[in-house]
Amino acid sequence: MATLRLVLGDQLSESLSALEGPQDGDTVLMAEVAAETGYVRHHKKKIAFIFSAMRHFAQRLEARGLQVRYVRLDDPDNSQNIEGEVARALGEDPSLTRLVHTEPGEYRLMEIMKAWPERFDVPVEMRRDTRFVASREHFARWAEGKKRLTMEYFYREIRRETGLLMDDDEPAGGQWNFDAENRKALPAAVSIPQRDWIEPDAVTQEVMALVADRFSDHFGDLEPFGYAVTREDALRHLKWFITHALPHFGDYQDALKTGESFLFHSVLSLYLNVGLLDPLEVCEAAETAYHEGHAPLNAVEGFIRQIIGWREYVRGVYWHFMPDYLERNALNATRPLPDFYWTGETGMACLADVISTTRKHAYAHHIQRLMVTGNFALLAGIDPAEVNEWYLLVYADAFEWVEAPNTHGMALYADGGIMATKPYAASGAYINRMSDHCKDCRYSVNAKNGEKACPFNYLYWNFMIENEDRLRGNQRLAHAYRNLDRFNDARRAEIRADAQRFFEETGMAPARRKAS
Repeated sequence: MATLRLVLGDQLSESLSALEGPQDGDTVLMAEVAAETGYVRHHKKKIAFIFSAMRHFAQRLEARGLQVRYVRLDDPDNSQNIEGEVARALGEDPSLTRLVHTEPGEYRLMEIMKAWPERFDVPVEMRRDTRFVASREHFARWAEGKKRLTMEYFYREIRRETGLLMDDDEPAGGQWNFDAENRKALPAAVSIPQRDWIEPDAVTQEVMALVADRFSDHFGDLEPFGYAVTREDALRHLKWFITHALPHFGDYQDALKTGESFLFHSVLSLYLNVGLLDPLEVCEAAETAYHEGHAPLNAVEGFIRQIIGWREYVRGVYWHFMPDYLERNALNATRPLPDFYWTGETGMACLADVISTTRKHAYAHHIQRLMVTGNFALLAGIDPAEVNEWYLLVYADAFEWVEAPNTHGMALYADGGIMATKPYAASGAYINRMSDHCKDCRYSVNAKNGEKACPFNYLYWNFMIENEDRLRGNQRLAHAYRNLDRFNDARRAEIRADAQRFFEETGMAPARRKAS
């Protein structure tokens, strides 16, 4: 009597609940399948990262003495979907009389797996994913009865429960949040640390050849490849971040610089989201750096908040509001995603730089995502479904549970205010304040209207006009609408004309009308 234990591509943790209590004769199933590479056409580097990490993890399990059934993408018998490979494994080995797996991170897989007890002729056990600080049930209890699910209060609860950056019952430094200190533009004289990239080994090179052959028409650059694909190398990248980047992370976490894709960001989200690193061990490493005097409190608190605050919170929001969360379109945004999100061919220097970074690395840091590509999509009224697909497709750390609330809620306000108290809308002035993009841009950030004006400027006011009936009552936008009230009819018409011209030039007009 043996058990088939399924491990998915984002479950590469030896502590995974599905791997608890293995007995002699059990088989661990891992499978590279076309269904997971194709439900959106993922970035080539994302596919290579996950497949290589999967193959290395399988080797790690085998080294522990576990029996691993590893199905490669190019196996001629591969059914090319997870359910098919479970069925094939059970059918080919009659000794496997039980199936154990950990709950998936995405709703579409959860719906498939819920049917497995009836689908298969063996007992099926779905175990909780214990690799998060807060369970889904924990979040549901916290959210129950609340009119607004404010992340800050959830974060404080998790801080108290974990004891991270706590002095008895009080937060270290006397305050919970140091975000006000973490909004500095990058001075010209600041030295940016050189990244410690990992040279691809034979396994990674083999995967890269497979991806180059099978996914040549997918978005993004495959080379150079320097991400960690083993736990040892993920820990190496964690140590590098704590040593070289964390001390300045807080000050410059919102900064943007042309040609600098990473600045002081950790890039650890890739490893957290596939399971090579544990969130608490990452937070504890940062906390130790604070206690040892290596990194200031504003940097450490800001970093820890991203992990036990935002990361845990967005997962809770995702599961709390699915399946209809992604059907929401509170601002009735319907314009198509412009071609330059794929090509990077735009005169807007900030967008061109972020899309170039995304193409090269399957990565961009949170301000690039929220306040450049996200802010533009918000102001332009781009269809949330198209924007969500783009973010899910282009970033190596993107799985729907983490991508959807950040994009749909924070960036696009498509959820109507579940995630954010107001839309994160900004004109070119914000980008100019936080970056060096505007100095060499084709457009003038100081011009408000006309063909030479920064499109963010007139798109900001066009957004306010287009959504006036939906947003005027939002108290956090009261100042913006008081300013809009000072515009005469001619000024409003000028804004609308500039926006319409831009939409036509970029292939976004006319908008596709949908019911509100």
